[in-house]
Amino acid sequence: MAEPSLLYNLNNNLTDLMKRMRTGIPGAHTGLVVLLVFLVAGFSLFIPNFASLGTLQSFMYQLPLLGLLSLAMMAPLITGGLNLAIIATTNQCALLMAFIMQSLITPDSGTGTALAVIILALLAGIVLCLLIGLITGALVAYTGVHPILITLGTKSLIDGISIYLTRGMALSGIPDGFSRIGTTTIVGVPLIFLLLIVVAVIVSLILRRTAFGVACAMIGSNIEAARYSAIDTRRVLVGVYVMSSLICFFAALVMLATFNSASADYAQSYLLVTILAAVLGGVDPFGGFGTAGGLMLALAILQVISSGFNQFGLSNYLTVAIWGGILIFVAAVQTARPYLMWLLPTRFFGPK
Repeated sequence: MAEPSLLYNLNNNLTDLMKRMRTGIPGAHTGLVVLLVFLVAGFSLFIPNFASLGTLQSFMYQLPLLGLLSLAMMAPLITGGLNLAIIATTNQCALLMAFIMQSLITPDSGTGTALAVIILALLAGIVLCLLIGLITGALVAYTGVHPILITLGTKSLIDGISIYLTRGMALSGIPDGFSRIGTTTIVGVPLIFLLLIVVAVIVSLILRRTAFGVACAMIGSNIEAARYSAIDTRRVLVGVYVMSSLICFFAALVMLATFNSASADYAQSYLLVTILAAVLGGVDPFGGFGTAGGLMLALAILQVISSGFNQFGLSNYLTVAIWGGILIFVAAVQTARPYLMWLLPTRFFGPK
């Protein structure tokens, strides 16, 4: 039986965690909103029509894939882990669905047949992502090996299988009815952007309003405290990586609808950007806290920076360098934040 002092510390940790989950980091979202407005206003001064409806629609077409991948990365980050296999999982899921559609839908196929094949492809994609998530989560939960090593191994395995089976070639032949999803709009809003919003809301509700979400935060904050609180940490970890992989299924849908093809090489450059977006959005890189709302704001900021630099005619490599600088800056601010709290007025950071 735990000693009274240990129980007291565990109760304090749980109380602090619940308070943090309810209120978030004081001023974090406000700061991101201010930065976003500042960037949009700044670029608008030098780029005509930057703050226009056309630019907004362009953002809504470009954000969904990176946004879904970032949500897939955020879930394990909150538990203090990492999932380096999200891109590989997304690509293999997209390849499987593209292969099924390409193989079973012919020019003579009727609408009913095509619809049945598309449903079959979607079910196969879900099963594949579920299987990858279960295997990855079980390895993380039951081997005790750090998630970086486990997911790096699964990433290499999945990428190797995908490249071997496709010889590194892209698979096309996506049915027109499916590919039109990428350009369909509802009241001017792209359907793929609405999909991102729906998935983000669901993930946010799961992580902040359910016992599973509280358990994820507790594991990231203090896994030993979580064990003493009678939480089955292994089962929760498996669930986290299953959720991460299932989000990759929706990313694969967006990828197919956007590119009209699938390849093992797609979106490889997004891996580190997902971590950057999560950290910039307020996700604690050591685990314990993170919100989908903060992540969405961070993605918008990164997209504004990328679009602004592109319209200035600057190299994409410079954009990547700026993103790297932002990540270093955010990490430095997070490290210095406890000291800043004692220097700045209470109204900025809440009670000291």
